[in-house]
Amino acid sequence: MSHNLSIEFFPPQTPEGAAKLRATTERLAVLQPEFFSVTYGAGGSTQERTFATVREIAAAGHQAAPHLSCIGSTREKIRAILDDFAATGVQRIVALRGDLPSGTGDPGEFRYANELVDFIRAETGDRFRIEVAAYPEWHPQARSPEDDLNAFVRKVEAGADSAITQYFYNPDAYFHFVDAAQARGVDIPIVPGIMPINSFSKLARFSDSCGAEIPRWMRKRFEALGDDAAAVKALGLDIVTDLCETLLDGGAPGLHFYSMNQADLTLEIAARLGLGD
Repeated sequence: MSHNLSIEFFPPQTPEGAAKLRATTERLAVLQPEFFSVTYGAGGSTQERTFATVREIAAAGHQAAPHLSCIGSTREKIRAILDDFAATGVQRIVALRGDLPSGTGDPGEFRYANELVDFIRAETGDRFRIEVAAYPEWHPQARSPEDDLNAFVRKVEAGADSAITQYFYNPDAYFHFVDAAQARGVDIPIVPGIMPINSFSKLARFSDSCGAEIPRWMRKRFEALGDDAAAVKALGLDIVTDLCETLLDGGAPGLHFYSMNQADLTLEIAARLGLGD
């Protein structure tokens, strides 16, 4: 059975980073991912680099899906970006609320991602396939799980085609979220986001800031390995491969890998899963 794979990059900051990402893209292309997504900084701070990366991926013959965040922006700006995407041959957009850049208080003309989805649909009809974000462990700024689920349902009702989740390591959180969304009439694919583990200390810091939970059993096993990088990597591969198997066996429609612009771990996990053969 074939599963949809997609892979996320962030726009590189240097010419060396761009060259490395080109090589990484070609290595990961053997998995025949449905698309490569490219992130977009707070308040559109990486906008030009995001576009440049998208153009490179498209020029190499791959589907590129730029992230587009609306907070701090205007209808006019978003309209211009959509025109640019259409001219580049982009077929898919990851529509997000995004975070305001620090120090600015003006949210702009959009407050929520559902307003952006609505605007893209009103402006461009079905020109783009729209992905939105989902949070199985709830968005860190949500007042309650119910509020967060309502926000997700609004994005779907505004016209989203599919969703990609924040990464997680507790598959039950994903299955509960999908059940709750389906109970509210959501019928779009909800693809789990997968974060391979290279450095546990970095992952722990990052997870605390974005609201992804690291289960206690997992934290304890990594902490017991200390600074043994090879052992950390081996354990990470086992844990993430098991997670992916559980998700696919449970009916997940695909996997979205947060590659951190690296190829090795994603390739190894996909090989263990027998994907991309």
